[in-house]
Amino acid sequence: MPIYLPDLAHCHDFPAVAQAMNEPDGLLCMGGDLSVSRLTQAYQQGIFPWYNEDEPILWWSPAHRMVLPASEIHISRSLTKAIRKNRPQFFFNRHFDQVIRHCAYIVRKQPGRWIHDEMIAAYVDLFKAGHAFSIEVEVNGHLAGGLYGVKTQHMYCGESMFSTQTNGSKYALVGLCAYLDSIGLNILDCQIYNPHLASMGAKLIPRKQFIDLLK
Repeated sequence: MPIYLPDLAHCHDFPAVAQAMNEPDGLLCMGGDLSVSRLTQAYQQGIFPWYNEDEPILWWSPAHRMVLPASEIHISRSLTKAIRKNRPQFFFNRHFDQVIRHCAYIVRKQPGRWIHDEMIAAYVDLFKAGHAFSIEVEVNGHLAGGLYGVKTQHMYCGESMFSTQTNGSKYALVGLCAYLDSIGLNILDCQIYNPHLASMGAKLIPRKQFIDLLK
């Protein structure tokens, strides 16, 4: 029996997130565009785009969301020692386009490429509009890692991270959480389960709880 998937070509507003599918988990609707207004509307409602470059735009809101309270990040003893030894330096919004391209081209286990040219252009536009920001980490003057994401009123929605040196993405996450905690923006949205993020304190919460935090 075919499953009906709402198409944003025929409507301006997203469907209610409670209408998202159980299988595949969180698939809500398709189509539309990646304009700044559409993306900000999506993130404000707990929705994000995720699709390969040969697919239509797909929008998601999983039944459970991976979040990391910035003040509760777990920094292991070994990471603490590495930070003391290597003294990473953090830079915000220095080269947003380069950060997203590093994230796009790192080797991943999953097939396909979801940070493609259309996505890169869209998030660069979000950055220029003041809705996205990035962090770069340097160790001894060399790029070690970084991440980028989208800022809403009450949380930061992490999109992707990369490492070019050992612990590079972990340094970036530590720096991000310290910054978020300092400005009172305590929730980092990690979207879907990731064992690397779980080891640093991220946890799954039900969609309804996530939407309440978002609002």
